[in-house]
Amino acid sequence: MNNKNIGIKDVAVAAGVSVTTVSHVLNDVSYARISPETRDKVRAAAEELGYGPNRLAQALRTQRTGMLGLVSEDIATTPHAGRIILGADEAAKARGYNLMIINTPGSSTLESRQADVQALLERRVDGILYATMYHRNVELPDNLGSVPSVLVDSVATSGSITAVIPDEEGGARTAVAALLEAGHTRVGFINNTDDVPATRQRLQAFRAKLTEAGLDGDAAPVESEISEVQGGYEAARRILARESRPTGLFCYNDRMAMGAYRAAAELGLSIPEDLSIVGFDDQELIAANLYPGLTTVALPHYEMGAWATEHLIDAVEGKTDLALMALHPTILSCPLVRRDSITAPRQ
Repeated sequence: MNNKNIGIKDVAVAAGVSVTTVSHVLNDVSYARISPETRDKVRAAAEELGYGPNRLAQALRTQRTGMLGLVSEDIATTPHAGRIILGADEAAKARGYNLMIINTPGSSTLESRQADVQALLERRVDGILYATMYHRNVELPDNLGSVPSVLVDSVATSGSITAVIPDEEGGARTAVAALLEAGHTRVGFINNTDDVPATRQRLQAFRAKLTEAGLDGDAAPVESEISEVQGGYEAARRILARESRPTGLFCYNDRMAMGAYRAAAELGLSIPEDLSIVGFDDQELIAANLYPGLTTVALPHYEMGAWATEHLIDAVEGKTDLALMALHPTILSCPLVRRDSITAPRQ
């Protein structure tokens, strides 16, 4: 039989199922109650017959293009949060959608970002993800609401739009708890100087967790610098020069932790025997390759990208109402990744 004449009915006959079942399987309809065995049988029959769904016909019927847009504020050009794109792309493909990405500098003007959104709208995307390199408040272009939209790793400065963000406070509590559980009672914090939610929330959680453990959280040593390797080094030099130096150190991110490793080495301190360190982010190129390996808290970049895409597609397909989810951002947990940079303090 000529492949051009193969239709959905032929696939249904070959697989021994209904036309509706074939449609649901080949269009990845998530709510359809179809067993994995039946799905495999339908896909095998379609592949053997050379049948694929007619995307153009689907678009005409549903008024959807199967394309999602992603406005990336620096994510596409940095190694720090690229897993947001990976999570979004894999979630989109699993539902039969493709992702179109536009990278826009975080320093760009509102007019420039509006033009980027407009470029996606002109390509008739069904929905838009707006993702930032790090957790922050963003001023959004007015035209973002023209189609279903979800924010990733950010919240809107005004108005309400569905957003997914990391649990900054929970992650910081987890980091400090790892030091406390190892027996550390002198714990310091190297913090960021930028005015972003993570700076405030991680500091608040650091002090609260120490206080809950019976320590004086308000008196615990804190030094702040730019959130890069050099900033971590300079802050660590100051905090480790104190008369009663910490035996445990929580660093705002893995880059600052790398700087703390250098400062400890210059002071003749061994990690983790003299100084236990825990970071934040789980940046693959840093945390796993420091010696010893850095115990750190993982930001859920992949999970945020996937979560946002799943809910965006549900909204596009009329299965959920994003407005009902927009009152409060969804917060995803930040798990601890244990390596070798924490041990009990020397007696």
